[in-house]
Amino acid sequence: MAFTHHIIQNAYVVDDLDQGIRRWHALWGIGPFFVRRHLELASIRYRGAAASLDFSVAYVQAGPIMVELIEQHDDAPSAFRDMFARGQEGLHHVAVIPDDYQRVVDHYAKLGYPVATELRTTSGRGAAFIDTRPMLGHMMEVYIPSAGLDALYRQVADAAASWDRRELVIEVDPAR
Repeated sequence: MAFTHHIIQNAYVVDDLDQGIRRWHALWGIGPFFVRRHLELASIRYRGAAASLDFSVAYVQAGPIMVELIEQHDDAPSAFRDMFARGQEGLHHVAVIPDDYQRVVDHYAKLGYPVATELRTTSGRGAAFIDTRPMLGHMMEVYIPSAGLDALYRQVADAAASWDRRELVIEVDPAR
């Protein structure tokens, strides 16, 4: 199969989202962080079975790459808990937006890398977290391409390019 992945995001699990934002800002000087607390999910599956998950995220642009910070609030089985127990932190995944979502998911499955968690938000965006740890040491997030996802990435990049440093955190409706 011939296709090229363009990594557009590095994502890190953090124990406390607000502390993570402050640490990342202090270390790198990046901002603003777009925060979605307790994402509203239309559906979620963990290793093929219906599941539940309570988590919040922050997005920030760091040069050509978006950085995502993720805090899982519960201990439900998930791609996040597969790698990090409560209180642990680290690089969780890199993300790609392929032209053909299902083709990429199927490709990884044929190579022996299953979907750990697949989710859809109430706004219609979705992704699969592929368990590529044996190959890469971390998961891979494969987004379902959408205009809403493209808009999010543009919004975060544009905000970073024109950031006046007055507002470090921008709270976003979790359903968006």
